[in-house]
Amino acid sequence: MRCVIARFPFDFTKFEVEQSMGGIKPEPVTGVSVTIGRRVYPVMQVGEVITRQSRRDFTVGEVRRALTQLGFTCHDAPPAPPVQRPAPWQATAAEWD
Repeated sequence: MRCVIARFPFDFTKFEVEQSMGGIKPEPVTGVSVTIGRRVYPVMQVGEVITRQSRRDFTVGEVRRALTQLGFTCHDAPPAPPVQRPAPWQATAAEWD
């Protein structure tokens, strides 16, 4: 499939992307991710590997669109965990000293 990422044309197949990511350990997912095989990778990591370009050169949307067209499943960013704040009436141990 032909796609344009960072103004450069690329011809990818699903098999080629799977092979490229085969021996690569996934980074922690903090944003949009994609499932390749049984692993979940950040989209930007996959984009960097398959295009051999810096992550600054392309956007998440460009890579996500290309991966979706190839048949991969992309996932939105996971929700942020709730912030645990002490209630205003709870004093910390440092305040009692």
